[in-house]
Amino acid sequence: MVLKKGATGGSASIMLYNVLWVDVETSSITIKFAATKFSKASVKPSCLTYSYELPSLSEVESWAMTLLQLAYEDSQIQKRFKVLINPFGGQGHAKNLFEKQSLPLLSAANCTIDVETTEYRGHAIEIAKNIDIDAYDAVICCSGDGVPSEVFNGLAKRDDAIKALRRIAVCQLPCGSGNAMCWNLAGTGDVSVATLSIIKSIRKPLDLVSITQGEERFLSFLTQSFGIIADVDLGTEELRWMGGYRFTVGLMHRLWKQTVYPCDIAVGVAVDNKETIRDHYRQGVGQDDDDDPSSETGGLPPLQFGTVDSQLPPDWQLIHHPNMGNFYAGNMAYVSAGADFFPASLPNDGLFDLVCINGTISRRSAMAVLLSVETGAHFKLPQVSYRKVVGYRIIPHKRVGVEEEYISIDGERVPFAPFQAEVHSGLGTVLAKGHLYQAPGV
Repeated sequence: MVLKKGATGGSASIMLYNVLWVDVETSSITIKFAATKFSKASVKPSCLTYSYELPSLSEVESWAMTLLQLAYEDSQIQKRFKVLINPFGGQGHAKNLFEKQSLPLLSAANCTIDVETTEYRGHAIEIAKNIDIDAYDAVICCSGDGVPSEVFNGLAKRDDAIKALRRIAVCQLPCGSGNAMCWNLAGTGDVSVATLSIIKSIRKPLDLVSITQGEERFLSFLTQSFGIIADVDLGTEELRWMGGYRFTVGLMHRLWKQTVYPCDIAVGVAVDNKETIRDHYRQGVGQDDDDDPSSETGGLPPLQFGTVDSQLPPDWQLIHHPNMGNFYAGNMAYVSAGADFFPASLPNDGLFDLVCINGTISRRSAMAVLLSVETGAHFKLPQVSYRKVVGYRIIPHKRVGVEEEYISIDGERVPFAPFQAEVHSGLGTVLAKGHLYQAPGV
């Protein structure tokens, strides 16, 4: 779109994707848009105002609406957002990041905004459990990945859980340490660019995973880990000041020691051949989303495979793994910036991905895996077991002489005890830049 800038004869080119809103007055029109900063790594709101002389105001209003429809395409205009700010996540800058880099863009796009600051761990669960699902289109989490997980679980605790999970979309501004949701759905670690993506994003069904442990049942949207990843994620809290680098430092230390984490595992495998997994991914590239069954009522869907205390399904064989190095299940491609751990992951295929790596492989092989995760090339390595699964049960074993053992669900610590997981196709909803994750794929 090319706009003439008055008598100067110059012009300004604005991508349709960057157009936020159009204000029409009786003799002028103002186009609000996201302007690229000099760094080209972030955006800020800007506007251009032009006078006009036309016989009918309705013609100008019609033109403005046509422009907005072209600019938003399949995305909803004037979204209604509940914004949750976690003041404790990451390095504690979430409030400042939102107010300076996000709020101006949301206001320029004429979005409805209701801001609330979380005050303690689990607060977002309470907020989501009691939210008016007819008053908002989405919840923006200004945080790391912990608050989105809490929002999904708060919606899951409602009597109308299925309806709520499909009515309220969940999205993230990157204000924490990992920010995996944002990297997968918006493809950026910049708050302003992520805000623009959220404004222009489409609603997308997301598979969610039920976890049962003891008497508890809760949801996971991102990852479940036992072994080196959980150990690094939760056992390096003293390095949180390093941001994302703490994962690299902790991982290198444990790989060098060839640490193993014994466990018993039973898996419901859907696809275990890498070439078939690649074909499955490529078929999913063009798949259409299922119709939104938001009219469904009731709480969470029943568990197809029972709980962790149920008898194992007949095709799930429990196998002892004394030398497990990394047991890592994921529902999204990126687990953090530059870590495409599950490159074959699809948002809504009714499956999730399981990576297992033996802890006794050579340090050279372990380094090869580590260095290839950034691009997802570890998928091809023979020392990496990569499967598409519908569920699993894991029984971790405590190691002699080790005081602290870890299991991580969506980056949060859970009790060191057996648990079972099973996937629910399209149970959740997110705002996404496209129909696939913003990752290269396989």
